[in-house]
Amino acid sequence: MADSHYLAFDLGASSGRAVLGSFDGQRLKLEEVHRFPNGPVRVLDHIHWDVVGLFEQIRKGLAAGAARVKGLDGIGIDTWGVDFGLLSRDGQLLGLPYHYRDRRTQGMMEAAFARVPREQIYAQTGIQFMPLNTLYQLLSVAANDPALLDAADTLLFMPDLLNYWLTGVRQSEFSIASTSQLYDSAGNAWAGPLFDKLGLPLRIMPRVVPPGTAIGGLLPDIAEGTGLKPVQVIAPACHDTAAAVAAVPASGEGWAYISSGTWSLVGVELPSPIRTPEALAANFTNEGGVAGTIRFLKNVAGLWLVQECQRTWEAQGRPISHDELAKMAEAAPPHVCFVDPDDPCFAEPGDMPQRIREYCLASGQPVPQTQGEVVRCALESLALKYRMVVRQIEQLTGRPIEVLHVVGGGVRNELLCRLTADATGKLVIAGPAEATAAGNVMVQAMARGRVSGLDEIRQVVARSTPLRCYEPAARQEWADASGRFEALRKRGHH
Repeated sequence: MADSHYLAFDLGASSGRAVLGSFDGQRLKLEEVHRFPNGPVRVLDHIHWDVVGLFEQIRKGLAAGAARVKGLDGIGIDTWGVDFGLLSRDGQLLGLPYHYRDRRTQGMMEAAFARVPREQIYAQTGIQFMPLNTLYQLLSVAANDPALLDAADTLLFMPDLLNYWLTGVRQSEFSIASTSQLYDSAGNAWAGPLFDKLGLPLRIMPRVVPPGTAIGGLLPDIAEGTGLKPVQVIAPACHDTAAAVAAVPASGEGWAYISSGTWSLVGVELPSPIRTPEALAANFTNEGGVAGTIRFLKNVAGLWLVQECQRTWEAQGRPISHDELAKMAEAAPPHVCFVDPDDPCFAEPGDMPQRIREYCLASGQPVPQTQGEVVRCALESLALKYRMVVRQIEQLTGRPIEVLHVVGGGVRNELLCRLTADATGKLVIAGPAEATAAGNVMVQAMARGRVSGLDEIRQVVARSTPLRCYEPAARQEWADASGRFEALRKRGHH
């Protein structure tokens, strides 16, 4: 069987890249062909995305892909969730899309709850409550710029907007639509009653298609300008986490995943959402996945604490490499002190080592002094948070978890992988680091009939990726540490 070639655009909140995926029917090879920065643009005291600049980078990525292979079998885009652009009836973009950290959503959750209780919103959408959700962004438009909504004909999320500019076709993909807190994934439709009660226009919401849908052919002027032959633009899982989960090299049942990077997303794949009061109380979310699946998960602060520590030390003239830091953390004594990685005091950028020390001091624990001790504290705390979330998943689903699949950039942190196995008492299988790009490419291959479905995608990823296994050890020590961690979390550090 001849190789097929797919171009995956993976856009994150700080950078984007174009990855060429080549599939020979058995194994997948990935090659990064273009990388570019992405970030917020401040205009008149608001934060926006430079979506036109991103589109120009996509053109460059298309040209880079065309220079590598004779022809592409598909093009797919995945991005972060919730942000969107509004189009006029004739297809013009009405203003720059806002960044999810823009302050315009302040007070919007409370405004929504005044009209619809949070229990009802969760019962319809199953999505965790965060001010950045599309629901509250759209409420802000309705409150502050109603004329804009009147002029709008179509709302398109970020990957949908870029796909529209590539093909001229306006539609949304299931996984990205599901993040909005406006979609009823159980009923597979926009949550109409919610729109009515909140006074939002259901008419602007696009048709939703499943992952692996061919959207349309690349527009001729873009094909000619980039040197590409005619090619289909395919909606992979357009939400980046959904793409990563599609590439988890798992089989059977009894497994959970940790998509590990700056953030960690800890969850399981389910056939239908869980919208119980207990799931709401634990702040779990139900997002769409490939093949009609639901990603039942929780967001946890991931390697953010360690990354901020490194940035702080570098700014202080004490730069330290990942490898050196790992050795120093490994040599530091275990289970001395812990922090809650999701405590609000760690949310903003700043002097993270000092914040960790202040947390430990305020909570009556020994205070870490060296770089290794600080990072050991952060990593052990993260592993204990994983233990807590995995146990919550087991309780909420009624299903035991035997294996944890860690994917994403965090797989390169071997100490964290080992601590995760020890803390949770589960077998950890680490890899691939490039899960999002792999999932994007393989869902395109599924759309083209080169693989049969999700099970085969995962078999291909498992064959194509060196995986590393970490067996759990020292369980009693971790049970004792977990007790201290839980007590710490319940009483708070202030």
